[in-house]
Amino acid sequence: MKRVLLLGGTGFVGRSVCERLVERDTAMRLTVATRRLAHAKAVQFLPTVDPVECDVHDDPQLARLVAGHDAVVNLIAILHGSAADFEKVHVRLARRLAGACAAAGVTRLVHVSALGVGPDAPSNYLRSKAEAEAILRAAPLALSVLRPSVIFGAGDSFLNLFAALQSVFPVMPLAGVDARFQPVWVEDVSEALLRCLERKDSIGKTYECAGPQIFTLGELVRLAGRLCGHERPVVALPESLGKLQAAAMELMPGVPLMSRDNILSMRVPNVATGQWPGLDALGITPSSLHAVAPSYLSPGQGVARFNRWRSLRAGA
Repeated sequence: MKRVLLLGGTGFVGRSVCERLVERDTAMRLTVATRRLAHAKAVQFLPTVDPVECDVHDDPQLARLVAGHDAVVNLIAILHGSAADFEKVHVRLARRLAGACAAAGVTRLVHVSALGVGPDAPSNYLRSKAEAEAILRAAPLALSVLRPSVIFGAGDSFLNLFAALQSVFPVMPLAGVDARFQPVWVEDVSEALLRCLERKDSIGKTYECAGPQIFTLGELVRLAGRLCGHERPVVALPESLGKLQAAAMELMPGVPLMSRDNILSMRVPNVATGQWPGLDALGITPSSLHAVAPSYLSPGQGVARFNRWRSLRAGA
C-alpha cells in the first residue's frame, strides 16, 4: 500500500494516526484532507504527509481527492449539531465516499464509528453513525469498522474539559452521572486503525475499541478533578434538567460543552458489548486510563487549561 487518504486527519485521533504512520512506514505517502490548510499545522511538516485543502462534501472535489489512492481512512464525525448536521456529516458523506471510491476503483476503507450505534438508538449521533455503517457495508468495499468508546489522551476534549471546568468552578452540575463509559487511549485506537490497514483478515470485520476498565461519568469527572488538583463536588442532575442546561449551552457561541443529543446518547452504555472482536483480536493490549491520564492532567495548569479550552471552543 503506497498511498493512503485520511479524512479527518487534523483532529485529535487523526494527528496520532499521522505520527504513527510516519514512524511505521516511510515509504507510504499519506494525504490529509482538510477544510483549511491552517488546520493542518500539527501534521504538515511530518515527512510523507501531504495536507490538501478540500471540501469533502462536494462530490467533484471528493472524487478528485480519492483518485490515485490505495486506501481511505474516514475519521470525520461531529458530536454536536442538528439532525440535518448529523445527516450531512455522517450519512451523506458516507454515501458520497462510497460513490467516490467506486468511481476511482478504490476498495479498501477503514471507517471509525462509535460504540452504541444502532437504528433505534436514542440520539441523532448514534442513529446517523449506524446509518453510515450500513451504507458503507452495502457498497462494494473491503471495509473494516472501528467502534471506539470515548477516547482519551494528551489533547483530548473529554478529561481535559472536565479538568478545566473544575479549575474555575466550585461545583460540577452533571446530567448522566451514572452513564457508563469504557475509555480507550488514542494511541491504542490509532494502532488498531493501522493494523486494520495492514491486515487482510480485518476486512469485513467490526472491532470494539475499549479500555480495560468501565467508569461512570461521575467517576471520570472526579478523576479528572483529582488529577489536576481541583476535584469539586459533583451535583447529579435529572435528565429533564440536564436537557434544559444543554439547551442553554447550545445557544452559546462556539462548540457547546453539552448538547441535548449528547444527553440522549448517554442512555446507551458506551461500553463493549462482546458481540464483536475487541482490541485483543488485533494483538493490542489496551492501556489503562489510570496509567496514562496522570501524565497530562497534572496539577498547576488550571486557569491555563481552561483558557486553552475556551479558545479552542470559540474557534472550532
